[in-house]
Amino acid sequence: MSSTESPTVPTASVPPEAAPARVAEGERLRSVCLPGVTLSIRSRRPASRGLPPTLFVHGLGGSSQNWSALMAALDGVVDSEAVDLPGFGESPPPDDGDYSVTGHARAVIRYLDAADRGPVHLFGNSLGGAVATRVAAVRPDLVRSLTLVSPALPELRIQRGAVPTGLLGVPGVAVLFTRLTRRWTAEQRVRGVTALCYGDPARVSQESFQQAVEELERRLRLPYFWDAMAHSARGIVNAYTLGGQHGLWRQAERVLAPTLLIYGGRDQLVGFRMARKAARSFRNSRLLSLPDAGHVAMMEYPDVVARAFRELLAEVGDSGARTVADRPRGAATKGAGS
Repeated sequence: MSSTESPTVPTASVPPEAAPARVAEGERLRSVCLPGVTLSIRSRRPASRGLPPTLFVHGLGGSSQNWSALMAALDGVVDSEAVDLPGFGESPPPDDGDYSVTGHARAVIRYLDAADRGPVHLFGNSLGGAVATRVAAVRPDLVRSLTLVSPALPELRIQRGAVPTGLLGVPGVAVLFTRLTRRWTAEQRVRGVTALCYGDPARVSQESFQQAVEELERRLRLPYFWDAMAHSARGIVNAYTLGGQHGLWRQAERVLAPTLLIYGGRDQLVGFRMARKAARSFRNSRLLSLPDAGHVAMMEYPDVVARAFRELLAEVGDSGARTVADRPRGAATKGAGS
């Protein structure tokens, strides 16, 4: 099956009537029906045939749109696709209601198996970083390299900014929060998220801010919006408590793919101090530190992230994989401003 065809297996997940999500110039959206889930896939037309395939996985409350700037920056370098996780973006909820990290990882694996594009260069941000880590650990045949931007991996000392997200996963809190904030406008909500996720909110253009407001207004009309948020937040908290072979740090140690780790010095959700632990845990890793970046470096500094990935891509070429394997565990590279 070609990468543009969808499996014919029917699904019971039917999205409600809503305005379509924004599609940037050069992008397209399509729906892929898989057993138990329907996924929306955002892609860019590859500049030429034979470019290495990628898949981008967003974080909690995000969507495939979070990767648009980086996908554009990688035009001519890779064949880009970004997924809307179940219940986010244009993807309806999963049939079984499973929003756990494992459930999201299973959806990604089902898509990669069905699309037959692998192994891919897999990217993940925040929740998507945890999902991508699990995918790379349990299905190494699907992952050529792994790029993680502020991955949501367990921390002993949770960042203060991440506490509300954790509380959102407590049963009943989402309903209470919805009631308490029912008078908040989409603009107020986006302004708060921007302040939380960006190292410097001033980097967000007025046009991008307005687009984010319109997207949130659209998604707030979806009946499952808060359910997807709350259950996915609970999924992150549950993943943090898992031990043994299913623990995320143990799975990070099992990842075979060369890994690029990107951490922001102004990240309020994932501790910058975790960067060194991650570099030690992923066996073939390189670390990019961006002191001025927040939680979404691929949106704040897409050109810097693209350059770092191109360097990784050069190393994992037909003769480059050994170069990464020979790199000392946790070898670091300096980023902009470091």
